[in-house]
Amino acid sequence: MSDFDEFERQLSENKQGDRLNGHERDKENRHRRRSPSRSRSRERKRRSRERRSRERRSDSKDRRHRRSDHTQNHPQDNVSRSPHREKKKMKIKKYWDVPPPGFEHVTPMQYKAMQAAGQIPATALLPTITPDGLAVTPTPVPVVGSQMTRQARRLYVGNIPFGITEEAMMDFFNAQMRLGGLTQAPGNAVLAVQINQDKNFAFLEFRSVDETTQAMAFDGIIFQAQSLKIRRPHDYQPLPGMSENPSVYVPGVVSTVVPDSIHKLFIGGLPNYLNDDQVKELLTSFGPLKAFNLVKDSATGLSKGYAFCEYVDVNINDQAIAGLNGMQLADKKLLVQRASVGAKNATMTSINEIPVTLQVPGLMTNPMVQMGGIPTEVLCLMNMVAPEELLDDEEYEEIVEDVREECSKYGQVKSIEIPRPVDGLEVPGTGKIFVEFTSVFDSQKAMQSLTGRKFANRVVVTKYCDPDAYHRRDFW
Repeated sequence: MSDFDEFERQLSENKQGDRLNGHERDKENRHRRRSPSRSRSRERKRRSRERRSRERRSDSKDRRHRRSDHTQNHPQDNVSRSPHREKKKMKIKKYWDVPPPGFEHVTPMQYKAMQAAGQIPATALLPTITPDGLAVTPTPVPVVGSQMTRQARRLYVGNIPFGITEEAMMDFFNAQMRLGGLTQAPGNAVLAVQINQDKNFAFLEFRSVDETTQAMAFDGIIFQAQSLKIRRPHDYQPLPGMSENPSVYVPGVVSTVVPDSIHKLFIGGLPNYLNDDQVKELLTSFGPLKAFNLVKDSATGLSKGYAFCEYVDVNINDQAIAGLNGMQLADKKLLVQRASVGAKNATMTSINEIPVTLQVPGLMTNPMVQMGGIPTEVLCLMNMVAPEELLDDEEYEEIVEDVREECSKYGQVKSIEIPRPVDGLEVPGTGKIFVEFTSVFDSQKAMQSLTGRKFANRVVVTKYCDPDAYHRRDFW
């Protein structure tokens, strides 16, 4: 190959090398032109990641610091928690389990039953928005004093004191409701009183159905020397699911309604001239009464000669029956038995003609009481005097002489003992009169004649006593 050919080959290789080098330099230059932009982008991302990391570390540190301070101030709240899960705060319910006005004491089942009976609208009205932007919700449910429950919130009160005012009646019942603990909210339970002076009765309107029912327990309560008769009005309709009878007993109040039960007693053979108070005094010799009703003729108002009662302590029913059944009252003898055995169909021929001695509660195991009612020469007269009547010496002597004179009609009186009260001491037998005769026969005659007699407007109750205990002055 000639030198000229070699020169051309080298020249051609150099040109090709220059093109390759130029292409690489262009590629490198383009890469260099793009590199600053990418570098700056990567730098910004790196700085952003570092900043977020620092912020997270700072927030975590602040939370740990706050929890540490709270734990120191409130150690009771220091409970273990998961580092990734915190206990959610309990949400306060503002709308659930909030009863409608006037139905605070009605259960959901009772409310539903009242809706089914048509006494409460089944659908509620939705709130409406006024032009001013205020939400107004209609109240179709009954509120205090509404007509929807008015029948169940009213009571009839009979035998009211003459000339009594509506204000006095309201004050009396509101005070009794508070004293008896029957109010269910602050304020007065009785909202209104209407009195009919001509017919001597009144109507009370209460604020709630439950308080009205509980006020039925005041039937028979004494107000200005009058025993009030409390009943439901004639237009009363029981509310579904709600009790019609009071769940409480007011001590000292004797109801005029004796409910049918195995504890209801029938008292027949009562003299027609005996009034309510006299018959109740006879019955309370055995214990306090829960309910009492002397049946009277609706036209004349006179007693029909029989009554019904129930004792507070039902365990003394048998003692009262044993003590009262067959007792001589004037020209009649009592028939006392459980009303559930058919008292109206019983005949007086089944009564033992021998007078029955009273078995007073609490005295059955006392030696002063002869078991089986064995007659003795010592006769105990009860329900004749009150302790306060024995305080005055002159009045005491008059009672002693009066008893001695009357008892001497049936035999020779050997001695009389009438225990008197002493301040600060419990004197045995206070309120009782003990008469000792010379013979058992005279004592029996006195019991036959004195039992059921009236003394100072009271009905006399008698029993025999143990002579040995009498001489020991063991008057319990």
